[in-house]
Amino acid sequence: MTTRNRPLSPHVQIYKMPFTAILSITHRATGVALAVGTVVLAYWLSSAAYGPAAYGHAQALLGSFLGKLVLFGWTGALFYHLCNGIRHLFWDVGRGYEIADAYKSGRIVVASAAVLTLLAWIIA
Repeated sequence: MTTRNRPLSPHVQIYKMPFTAILSITHRATGVALAVGTVVLAYWLSSAAYGPAAYGHAQALLGSFLGKLVLFGWTGALFYHLCNGIRHLFWDVGRGYEIADAYKSGRIVVASAAVLTLLAWIIA
């Protein structure tokens, strides 16, 4: 058996995922989180229709530490998905394809989503 001198794929622990790939995966994940969060929102709204007891239960659940943590994550996903969607609109018109521009706009998306999330929670 002969050994061929060919490059091997980088190992998972060595390979560094590009920032743009992380942003893309995160955009998809936040889309899924928004879908799940919409079910939670529907639960909260429908609990109001079922009466004070159901609404009180929903408020207790969503007002707990874990509930607020989930709502904070959902808010972050909402703003990240929104900001990255705006970034994609710029790409649709042919702007921001250069690597430096893609990294810069990616950093702007992450920073904007963080600031908007914190502002929403401070205001609320």
